[in-house]
Amino acid sequence: MLKQIEGSQGVAAGVALCRPEVICAYPITPQTHIVEDLGAMVKSGRLENCEFINVESEFAALSVAIGSCAAGARSYTATASQGLLFMAEAVYNASGLGLPIVMTVGNRAIGSPINIWNDQSDSMALRDAGWIQLYAETNQQALDLHIQAFRIAETLSLPVMVCMDGFILTHAYERIDVPTQEQVDRFLPPFDPRQVLDPAEPISLGAMVGPEAFMEVRYLAHHKQMQALDLIPGVAAEFAQIFGRTSGGLVGSYRSTDAETVVVTLGSVMGTIEEVIDEMREDGHSIGAVALRSFRPFPHSALRNEFAKAKRVLVLEKSLAVGMGGIVSNNVHMTLHGSSLPIYSVIAGLGGRPITRSSLRDLFIRAIDDGLEETEFLDLKRDVVERELEREKELTRSGSIAENILREIGVVDAAKTA
Repeated sequence: MLKQIEGSQGVAAGVALCRPEVICAYPITPQTHIVEDLGAMVKSGRLENCEFINVESEFAALSVAIGSCAAGARSYTATASQGLLFMAEAVYNASGLGLPIVMTVGNRAIGSPINIWNDQSDSMALRDAGWIQLYAETNQQALDLHIQAFRIAETLSLPVMVCMDGFILTHAYERIDVPTQEQVDRFLPPFDPRQVLDPAEPISLGAMVGPEAFMEVRYLAHHKQMQALDLIPGVAAEFAQIFGRTSGGLVGSYRSTDAETVVVTLGSVMGTIEEVIDEMREDGHSIGAVALRSFRPFPHSALRNEFAKAKRVLVLEKSLAVGMGGIVSNNVHMTLHGSSLPIYSVIAGLGGRPITRSSLRDLFIRAIDDGLEETEFLDLKRDVVERELEREKELTRSGSIAENILREIGVVDAAKTA
């Protein structure tokens, strides 16, 4: 059924159709509307046979999900930003225990300085925690990926994060096709856990493992991720048969088959990139794009296939490894190891800075002319940065960098730094 609803409402509707038995909730912007909607469904009886548990922290939210999933209940939670970091210990525990929890991450910047707007620093910080990570480009995809996530998680007995750009998707109203309960039931069978806490058949979960076995345990976790490279496309294909639309998979491509310049990205910025590519194609430029829908496991082979005619690759990402550069581009470098293709890393949209069509067009033209540095920062205010660097040279106590920058650009009243 087509509905004009908020992205968070669409995700809540999709999760509810998956018949979760336990939902653990702690509010943190921008995912709060998702769990609020699910709570209202449980309270009204629209979502039956589900326990909605309010907890005192993000760490508690995932800890409760770990307990409920271990007890055999289909479990769901959601978080963002500092909330994800607060539950980091539990994030590793969930994957190490092989528990098929599904969690939404409403992508948001990590402080300090404090920032509540969108980038992908949060999920990238936990990229190697052993969870499958799926990234949505649209609200329709966000809904669809949650339905697929339960299937993937429970097939592999491995947790899945579904990442959607905070505010850009979570708070945007779009037309979304919400499936029927019958469709979801055809696609997603009842939860049949591989391991369950049963007094009649006692087992130990989270046992102490020493050097004699730890490497083997971690290898098996890696092996499950490699299995997901085959499973994810198959689940997406079956989803398309039942629901009548293509959504999910390892990568999504746009006019990349014959492109000499290929842009690699993930998340909602793909829509803007597609518009710019259409304009540039009309002007005769050979350019296309690939969206990573699965970041963990990383789809090296599927991505490599998208570069058949490429003469250069540009990786546009909303995250930064301070002291190193692009996180996604580092993975793309591994994909193209041994290749002579130039790879440009572009950091964009940090802390919610708009990524505009005009900036992208200028960036892509420079890339086509091979006029980019290896690592670029899109729309960086270099003059402001230079003045702050000079201030640090001149003054022993130069003050807070964040506050100085705000003064420079006129967000707060100017004041002499002493």
